[in-house]
Amino acid sequence: MAAGTEPLSEQPVQETVDAFHRGRFHLVQPVGRGHRAGMDAMLLASLVVDDRKVRVADLGAGAGAAGLAVAVRLPNASVTLVERSPDMAAYARKSLALAENTNLAGRAEVVEADVTLTGRARVFAGLADDSFHHVIMNPPFNDPGDRKTPDALKAEAHAMTENLFESWIRTAGAIMIPGGQLSLIARPQSIAEIIAACGKRFGGIEITAIHPREGENATRILVTAIKGSRARLQLRAPLLMHDDPQSHAFAPFVDDLNNGRAGYPRLR
Repeated sequence: MAAGTEPLSEQPVQETVDAFHRGRFHLVQPVGRGHRAGMDAMLLASLVVDDRKVRVADLGAGAGAAGLAVAVRLPNASVTLVERSPDMAAYARKSLALAENTNLAGRAEVVEADVTLTGRARVFAGLADDSFHHVIMNPPFNDPGDRKTPDALKAEAHAMTENLFESWIRTAGAIMIPGGQLSLIARPQSIAEIIAACGKRFGGIEITAIHPREGENATRILVTAIKGSRARLQLRAPLLMHDDPQSHAFAPFVDDLNNGRAGYPRLR
């Protein structure tokens, strides 16, 4: 072994403390492994627009980016970060312990549990029936046939499993109060699975396609739905990330969503 090196298993895991919403909250994240949060999480968080005293569950929360973004923007919201990976749940707990996040004290917690649990196992894990006003999720989006990353932690966060949307949305329906809101971000090719999984559990589905620029294909969709609603599906006007074809700067409204200065409310 070369002088000054350590065995791989003994090398310290590198991590960063990253500011979101222009420094209103911070996140501890791993370097070179696992999933690092970005725009997707911030857009997902923007879908929760509710000034009431509400409980929010962030399913597959990772280090907690989306859930904490909701809690920072909505001072009456309390958030439960649900994460299966012990490693990523540990990062979420580190994030909650940061001095920079003292404004979240008492309004956020971590539940280490598999989102696909059912029945008593799910309740025992800390996800009781009819207990949340909002459930948000950014499920894994890579197809099984996609090129796999050598990072096992990142692969777990990104790899889509069979019937993923059915199992995740089933859990959302179980833990949400009647009339509660489901919010998620996904790739456009998942739209049929998402609608099918909502089934009779959720109605009033609203879908917004996110396009990089005018004339370019959508890369993400934002979806909201209401538990028990019988309202019809609506396709909303597209959201353009960049309104200037020559610039990489975000459009003003998208920048507001990304930095927690605005929410993206439902039409109804």
